[in-house]
Amino acid sequence: MSISRKIRELLGKEGVEYEVLEHELAYTALEIAQAQHIPGHKVIKSVVVNADGKWILCVLPATHKIDFAKLNQTFSFKESALANEGKVASLFPGCDVGAMPPFGRLGGIPVYVDSHLQENEMVVFNAGTHTEMLKMHFQDFIRIEKPKVGDFSIHI
Repeated sequence: MSISRKIRELLGKEGVEYEVLEHELAYTALEIAQAQHIPGHKVIKSVVVNADGKWILCVLPATHKIDFAKLNQTFSFKESALANEGKVASLFPGCDVGAMPPFGRLGGIPVYVDSHLQENEMVVFNAGTHTEMLKMHFQDFIRIEKPKVGDFSIHI
């Protein structure tokens, strides 16, 4: 079963309304924002991080990057670093690397959301491919994923 289908099943089970957005092949969240004519701060990017030897999924606006010092301080990690592509692929099988959705439960890992996303009513994110995205209410995402929220990014 594809990641996209798993997400749709999850959202259907949770009673979440969403919209499917298809776009030309794009590899970065900012490219996708431009292709969809959506402000970059409303597009979520998902980044797998090793924090104190455990895998976590950091979710932040496309217009930001992780500030690892802030991440460590905010959540009391001693050290954190980006995962390599092999690890990402193993956590999200069937998903294009770099197109992970913000649902850590699909990879069995906890989710950490940057507080800058709280400014959005609606968010858009990859649905496991470089050509398909989903749009939904941010509060629905928070309700079903129950992430930890904190300030850990800086604008790029």
